[in-house]
Amino acid sequence: MATIKAEEAVWHSGNLVKREQRTTLVSTEYGEISAVRVSDNVNGSSYLLHFFTLEPNSLFLPVVLHADMVFYVHTGSGKLSWTDEDDLKSTELLRGDVYALQQGSVFFIQSNLETTGTERQKLRIYAIFANSKYGLEGPTTGPYSSIREMVLGFDRKVLQAAFKVSEEVIDELLGGTRPPAIIHAVQETKRKAWEMETQFVRNLLGSRSYDIFELNKKKKRTGAKSYNLFKEDKDFENCNGWSTTVTRKKLSALKGTNFGVFMVNLTIGSMMGPHWNPRATEIAVVLQGCGMVRTVCSSISNETTCKNTRFEAEEGDVFLVPRFHPMAQMAFNNETFVFMGFSTSMKKNHPQFLAGQASVLRTLDKDVLAMSFNAKNTTLDELLASQHDSVMLGCTSCAEEELRIMEEEIKRKREEEKQREEEEARQREEERRREEEEARKRAEEEARREEEEARKREEEEARREEEEKGRREEEEERRRQEEEERRREEEEAARREEEERRRHEEEASQREEEEARRREEEAAGREEEEEERQRELEKAAWQHKEEEARHREQEQEEEATQRREEEQAAEEERRLEEEARREEEAARQQEGERQRRQQEEEEGGGDKEAEGEGRLLVSKRLAL
Repeated sequence: MATIKAEEAVWHSGNLVKREQRTTLVSTEYGEISAVRVSDNVNGSSYLLHFFTLEPNSLFLPVVLHADMVFYVHTGSGKLSWTDEDDLKSTELLRGDVYALQQGSVFFIQSNLETTGTERQKLRIYAIFANSKYGLEGPTTGPYSSIREMVLGFDRKVLQAAFKVSEEVIDELLGGTRPPAIIHAVQETKRKAWEMETQFVRNLLGSRSYDIFELNKKKKRTGAKSYNLFKEDKDFENCNGWSTTVTRKKLSALKGTNFGVFMVNLTIGSMMGPHWNPRATEIAVVLQGCGMVRTVCSSISNETTCKNTRFEAEEGDVFLVPRFHPMAQMAFNNETFVFMGFSTSMKKNHPQFLAGQASVLRTLDKDVLAMSFNAKNTTLDELLASQHDSVMLGCTSCAEEELRIMEEEIKRKREEEKQREEEEARQREEERRREEEEARKRAEEEARREEEEARKREEEEARREEEEKGRREEEEERRRQEEEERRREEEEAARREEEERRRHEEEASQREEEEARRREEEAAGREEEEEERQRELEKAAWQHKEEEARHREQEQEEEATQRREEEQAAEEERRLEEEARREEEAARQQEGERQRRQQEEEEGGGDKEAEGEGRLLVSKRLAL
């Protein structure tokens, strides 16, 4: 056990915590520790209780308190040992003892090996922890820590220097197994390690040399007086029961704290009269029997966090009553009802009773009291004078009636819960049906939407098909027009080609006639003919270039026509070149003929000249 954390205790809100709701913190064959953290819904405080159970001849190992601790011995007996400044103190523990330890104390508890009749008594201790002197609100961290974990948390070197022992001793100390929080009576073989741990804590605390494991030796120890609820006089007692409280005046150990301890013993069919605590909150544990507790919210309480309650408290249960909350505890007709508890006592707390001879209402002005209750004075006189007892009142079958009402309330709540569950089930069914209807509507709407979308898609598809058909028709019309245009262009090209051919033929014929005329005119001289021929060639080349440019423009518009025109142009060029070649050949022949004729004229006279002219005419015809 290193630190038993308060967080391990389950938090409970409300007035009652059943015994079976406790949280088990430690459980061994020699004992157990359980915890309850109960919260006050009115002021938001929480209170931590631990329940120690030690088998006979068992030991709760030394721990260091982190918070003030007040405890009550419920059964069995034993011995409490603790450190107080620079001294070790111890006291015998008996049933009914109340004691307190301050935070920072190192303590351990050992149960006695005793028997009651034929049964060995377990040592049972009920403890509450507080952070400060100003109330019982429990610590938010663990209330105590194991000495062993505090010692062995240091390094080997520190331990060896602190104890001034060999490494073998430290190894033996560190190598030991971790014992549980509650063990059997101390064994001789284990005392050495525990004595070393205690010595180290003593050095830390600055106390004088002592050995807490040699309590049975004859060394003198300082004792401390405890308060026993069963041995001291009762604060109040009558035929209906008794009650007593323990304050700082009665128990010196409570000095410096603001703890109070109380015990109530109700006989069968009796009641702790309706009362409230003006300065204290009570946290009680049922010790014996079973009873009913009724609490009433004060008018200043928040209705959302505080409601009038009644509950059945059984042995081992814990219940809480905030201050200013009127309460009444009732015993059943077949058994007594005994409970003890802890209360805050920052100042003197005098319970204020509402009924009986000790009623606080008796101190008030009767007229004012009557107006407060909106009742007659005689009614108030009868209300306050009828009860002759005080504090502990007879109340036969009151607990049974409260139980009946509680059971009826529980039954009614269960019926209301059942009705609420049925209503919730009905609402869930309606919600399910509504959801199904909505789902059906959504499905229908989805189906309609899908049908509409499908129809729209079909219409869109039909529209696209119609548009596509129109585009195809337009494309076909365009292609038809292009084909018609191409055909017209081809016809136009053919027409132009035919015209060009005719023009070329005419030009050729004209050129032939012109050439003939030119050749005739060139008879005067070779140079003039040559110039004329050159002009004709240039003119033909210019016309050829112009024709080629026109053909290239036409070829850009229509590839087929361009190819034909290029072929025609090439053919025409070849023809022209052939004509030019023939013309050049004819010119050479003419020149040769002229030279020959000139020579003949020179040689033969006029007859020969006539013969030469005839020959020239024959040559021209052959050339053509």
